Amino acid sequence: MQERKGGLQARQDYRVCQEMKARRFDHIDLRVNKIEPARHFYARLLPELGFTLHSSGEEWFIWQAPGSGPVEFFGFTESRGHQPNDNRIAFWAEDRAEVDRLGEIVKNAGGQNLEGPGLWREYSPGYYALFFEDPSGNKLEICSRETRSG
Repeated sequence: MQERKGGLQARQDYRVCQEMKARRFDHIDLRVNKIEPARHFYARLLPELGFTLHSSGEEWFIWQAPGSGPVEFFGFTESRGHQPNDNRIAFWAEDRAEVDRLGEIVKNAGGQNLEGPGLWREYSPGYYALFFEDPSGNKLEICSRETRSG
């Protein structure tokens, strides 16, 4: 019986630790087929998403979140043979107004194949999102939702 209690306690401790985590990812490392259109696009979008610190090199472009110590960042590099696929990166917005505001930035920065912004109840009640592609065809999204998924 003691062994079962120990396993249960470990699972409970793990759940508490996971609920306390403030960050869920460290970085996004994206490939693009042409660097200049991507640089222009992301230089307009990423600061609006909270990635305000630009620290790029000649081949690697990075925008970091503010803060001290390790912070999350979004980076990309050119890979001329890059082919976009069905993966999608979704950015969180606090509310529908923020999705709308960021949607205008995406549109003005050259986002492609825009769908929305709009309500997508098939995902969950209150799911409001804009779906789009960057200049390389990478699939992205900005969303706000009022309930848990699925």
